Amino acid sequence: MPSAPVRVILPGMLRDLVGGMAEIEVDSPSDSQTVAQLLDRAFAEHRVLDGKVRDERGQIRRHVKVFVNGEDATRGAGVGTPVPAGARVHIINAVSGG
Repeated sequence: MPSAPVRVILPGMLRDLVGGMAEIEVDSPSDSQTVAQLLDRAFAEHRVLDGKVRDERGQIRRHVKVFVNGEDATRGAGVGTPVPAGARVHIINAVSGG
């Protein structure tokens, strides 16, 4: 029985890089996956997004937040955070002003 796909929701400023898509649906593997594995799969066809979300070491950039089902992955295990089947993963760019 296939697992429910994970939905990766993109912020407006990243949507322009992928032809206006608001989200990327990623099939869930039968076993669990981490944020890093999910992003690898989600960005396989959209490499330009990877550099905007992760740094050279594969870590989530300081100005980006990733939420897994509403929980801030960047405050916990970061790219090692588990992502269950059917999860909603939001990528948020930090906004600053002065």
